[in-house]
Amino acid sequence: MAPAEVPVRLAGWLGRDHGVIRLAVDGPPCSEPAQLAQALIGPLRALGRPVVHIQASSFWRDASLRLEHGRHDYESYLTWLDADALRREVLEPAVHAGSVLPSLRDPVTNRSTREPARPVEPETVLVVSGSLLLGLGLPFDRTVHLVMPHDARARRTPAEDAWTLPAFDAYDETVRPADIADVSIRVDRRNPAVRGLG
Repeated sequence: MAPAEVPVRLAGWLGRDHGVIRLAVDGPPCSEPAQLAQALIGPLRALGRPVVHIQASSFWRDASLRLEHGRHDYESYLTWLDADALRREVLEPAVHAGSVLPSLRDPVTNRSTREPARPVEPETVLVVSGSLLLGLGLPFDRTVHLVMPHDARARRTPAEDAWTLPAFDAYDETVRPADIADVSIRVDRRNPAVRGLG
């Protein structure tokens, strides 16, 4: 599939369902899940669907917890996401309260963002983009995983972040995100290979 066709096809797939849809766009940072999430906004709005995009990194745990075992501990990296906070502040209230907290803390400064809750209109597609989102029991209605094989991850991950690579190897082995996602998209080639759109 041509790269420009991917968000259009995904939007059409999502547009078949009614009500608030909570979508995970999951993948290693080098697969740029936030970029795909942003690319979905235009096609979804063209279908009359409001969109809210939330980056999972704004729901990382406090740095005192994330870095308890050092700055380069890949096992800790697997637990950086505060899944309970993402569920409590975003995924559940999007459906039950009609609002979401757009962010919890700045992942760089570690400071609270203090953003107010944002209303969620009926028929909104709530897109949460980030890494290591699957296999946590989070209540996503639809899931997309961006597949980047080990060798491609190693080539495309900056040297300063190479310490995270074993975390994604472990994720692939234990969670098997490409198998459990509704849609998987292999993105290490010129034209992405898409499975699950039907």
